[in-house]
Amino acid sequence: MTDTTILDVGMTCEGCAGAVKRILGKVEGVSSVETNVDEKKVTVVSEGIEKEELVKKLSKWSEASGKYVKLAA
Repeated sequence: MTDTTILDVGMTCEGCAGAVKRILGKVEGVSSVETNVDEKKVTVVSEGIEKEELVKKLSKWSEASGKYVKLAA
């Protein structure tokens, strides 16, 4: 079953967005990653992946860049 997950990510530029796309695009089961820097949202379409796992995959980038990552409310 395909799931759509929306993440709140503290992206401030297209460089951030590109890094997020690159990291999540490498995750097995992810079929698409869409970013919106203005709204600070990332939409991930995946299959067989826990939502928390997507947040975890971005945690190293988040810590290194000082940006936040969390599941959207």
